[in-house]
Amino acid sequence: MRIEFSGGAGTVTGSSHLLRVRDKRVLLDCGLYQGRDEKDKGNDVFAYIPSTIDHLILSHAHIDHSGRIPLLYKRGFRGRIIATPPAAALCRILLMDSAYIHEQDAEWENKKRQRKGLGPIEPLYTSKDAEGALTLLEEVDFNHPTELFEGFKMNFLEAGHMLGAAITEMHIQEEERKIKLVYSGDLGNQGIPLMKEPVEVTEADFLIMESTYGNRLHPDNQVEHEELIKIINDTYRRGGNVIIPSFAVGRTQELLYILNEFQEAGKLERGVKVYVDSPLASKSTAIFKEYSRYFDSESKEKMRRGDHVLEFRNLFFTESVEDSMKLNRTQKGCVIISASGMATAGRVRHHLKHNLWRSECSVVFVGYQAHGSLGRIIQDGAKQVTLFGEEIAVNAKIHSFSGLSGHADRKGLYNWVKAIRKGPKEIFLTHGDPEASEALRELLANDGYNVRVAKEGDIVPIKDYVKLVPKTADFDLEKRTVEAALSNLRKKEELIKYIETLDFQRESADEILESMENIIKKQ
Repeated sequence: MRIEFSGGAGTVTGSSHLLRVRDKRVLLDCGLYQGRDEKDKGNDVFAYIPSTIDHLILSHAHIDHSGRIPLLYKRGFRGRIIATPPAAALCRILLMDSAYIHEQDAEWENKKRQRKGLGPIEPLYTSKDAEGALTLLEEVDFNHPTELFEGFKMNFLEAGHMLGAAITEMHIQEEERKIKLVYSGDLGNQGIPLMKEPVEVTEADFLIMESTYGNRLHPDNQVEHEELIKIINDTYRRGGNVIIPSFAVGRTQELLYILNEFQEAGKLERGVKVYVDSPLASKSTAIFKEYSRYFDSESKEKMRRGDHVLEFRNLFFTESVEDSMKLNRTQKGCVIISASGMATAGRVRHHLKHNLWRSECSVVFVGYQAHGSLGRIIQDGAKQVTLFGEEIAVNAKIHSFSGLSGHADRKGLYNWVKAIRKGPKEIFLTHGDPEASEALRELLANDGYNVRVAKEGDIVPIKDYVKLVPKTADFDLEKRTVEAALSNLRKKEELIKYIETLDFQRESADEILESMENIIKKQ
């Protein structure tokens, strides 16, 4: 058996880890790179051959963990996709929405290319690809051990990160050797509205673990909730609007829960109107209601008493583009919760364009902002930003709340590891900026744990355990093999694109062969 780290290693997005067990290949997540990660790494090529993947275990539906599944399908994957029922339901809307965005982006880009006399590009994947991928989904509930194939059993545990998010326990047997590998997925923060606490794992031989907030502690949740209401009320009194870039799935529903509590307590100004301006958020909120049996006990008790925790007075869901545009003509009294959470796309960019320059308005970031994203640029103190080709001054008051994050902080991650009474022999840290992963590595190493920060392209054979790290020569050889395969895959992609756009009327046979030879010779 071996683990190949091909995404979400050294980065916060693009999670994807390949397990080779016996003659099978099992993929843990298949996420989209976002923000700076997308610019640096690109999403178009995999470090493995998609058609060779037998099973894909999906930790949860967020796009940085699921967003390249349609591309995997497009490139030949026809294996099983295993997810919890709520994660599968959310995936069905998220992947279709993602495909639509890629189609729209390609259409927009091709209009510009046509004016320049350039050939068209194709979207990363289409709605048809997403539809095909979704036919491969199989639902496995929490605490329902399942054998994927002989020698490989898996079990989902509550991760507490978002609806349907799972920790995956894997019991693997090769010949006489048995190991337990645990993949944390994204671990939830303490006290997230609606969500149960992350389940503690009691034993693990090897652990693949996220490290998003490995170098930071979250402030007290209740303090931040009170501060959020104060910001909303103060902005209302100043005559401005509050713009909250928010992930449509998870964070938006948690915000609605918090606002519902404060309105019931009479702490929210009566004139404030809350708009959820995202069709995707509206659909996902409906799924949250449908799967409310997965909520924590407190939320379920409130609902039993008749409290509709995701509904309250002066809450509106906008659907049409026209309704969204009307909000941009509203000068005051609005809280606009709109996707995307990092302000990289979607309707929230229009709301920022119309409110960011106004000193009476506020912008509130309630989740992690990846390097290179518009949210991170604003968060880091930019005085002006470019939106739709126009320079916009940043005069609004900018606020950031990490306590509203869906991720466990440094203490939460540490305590989760400490709860493992037996093992682990080695911990692989993923899903974190280098400084966050390294800080968590030092913390755990100081307690005697064998920890490494996984890097993209790392190949780790799980052998009879003496020391997990292979000899340098063997490791370099393995890594060179993957790099060569990746280079060849890129050449194949380029050849296919070239052949699809061939014009036999304009190019001679010799010219065609020369162009193909140049592609093949590329390093």
